[in-house]
Amino acid sequence: MSSKIDFSDIKDFSDAYNSDPASLVMTNVLARNKSDTFGIVPQSGREQHFQFSCEIPTMKSVDQKHSGRCWLYAATNILRERVARELDLEFFELSQVYLAFWDKFERCNYFLNNILATADRPVGDETVRWLLKNVYGGDGGQWDMFVNLIEKYGICPKDAMPETEQTQNTGAVNGHVTAFMRVTAHRLRELVAAGASAEEIDAARRDALRQVYDCLCRFYTEPPRSFDFEYTDRSGKYHVEPDMTPRAFSEKYIGNFLDRFVSVINAPTADKPFGRLYTVKLLGNVAGGRPVRYYNVPMDEFRELVRRQLSDGELVWFGSDSAKFRDRARSLWDDKSFNDPMFTGLGISYDKTVGLDYGISFMIHAMALTGYNEDPRTGEINRWKIENSYGPDGANGGYYFCSGTWFDRFVYQAVIDKKYLDIPADAEEKLIELEPWDPMGTLAD
Repeated sequence: MSSKIDFSDIKDFSDAYNSDPASLVMTNVLARNKSDTFGIVPQSGREQHFQFSCEIPTMKSVDQKHSGRCWLYAATNILRERVARELDLEFFELSQVYLAFWDKFERCNYFLNNILATADRPVGDETVRWLLKNVYGGDGGQWDMFVNLIEKYGICPKDAMPETEQTQNTGAVNGHVTAFMRVTAHRLRELVAAGASAEEIDAARRDALRQVYDCLCRFYTEPPRSFDFEYTDRSGKYHVEPDMTPRAFSEKYIGNFLDRFVSVINAPTADKPFGRLYTVKLLGNVAGGRPVRYYNVPMDEFRELVRRQLSDGELVWFGSDSAKFRDRARSLWDDKSFNDPMFTGLGISYDKTVGLDYGISFMIHAMALTGYNEDPRTGEINRWKIENSYGPDGANGGYYFCSGTWFDRFVYQAVIDKKYLDIPADAEEKLIELEPWDPMGTLAD
């Protein structure tokens, strides 16, 4: 059944609009002003202060520039604190460029493997279309994908592979490589359809990867095989460790630290029962590397896990929908600080379940939690401190904070030490596979 819009309906709508003083006033205001701050409730500032009862000291905020490397920045921000503490450094940064290079290179291979695995399906198949649309996910990624890179390639200080103009503005390289991958997908599928041998198909795959490597070197420079690790500690003493490789650096300063953690999610949707382990089909970067895993828990448990880890002095990598209810001037996320229907006239109200099921909200940004504040009256957490990767400018030197209600609604994932969890021994056997387009995979887009 299809219902048409009747002109009598339009007249009724027009009469309602013209008889509402608020609508007419907002029409005048919106005609000459930007709207991004119109919904802010000024009284909320009385309740939101950049003060925290539990706070882990961290270094100056850094900047991902015009790129989607937030997941790498959030993870390296956590690791750099360990290195800086051990070496007594005032400031230190690991090379996100080094990791981004290998991620893009590996993800191209991962994409081509998936294209070959689905080569028997028509190009209009839903999964094939999803692969061709997403290719290698742009700059985004997941915690387990970060671990894959560290385990295979190690890591190096930022000055061993610094930023270039292209690493800070990744739109161009992403566009070029995406187009090339789609063309290569066509070539590989044509070879399969023509009955080419496994050797011929693999040769075509390897040649494509050769070209990708060359392109990435042009945009990012070639990753170092070794470097001299030079630093000056807080006392002013100079140190150097010559001819160090990225893997050796990782083994010495990171060790098996990353093995301690698992991704926990709060996804209160009917298709994701709590207490179960999940993965997302076709989501990954390193062929043969660890798969992406999520353990789903209720929000009360999720919140308590994060609180315990922070209370023990360990930062928390997390994924959220940072597009919702952001007050840029105060570097704050707070759903109670906005009343958008007041100026839009649109009645928008939804909970976390509806947001996920209907594509209203999903993970788009990773950051690091560094503290929280407990309400002295209730003992509940009313705000969280966040280390962002948008640079040191802003109200709080590049650090942000969010309200307790925003955290509950729009934080979906946190990386938690396994010692705080009691995951069933048979969880892996009962693993649930989610479709590639599931909202739990969007952070890797």
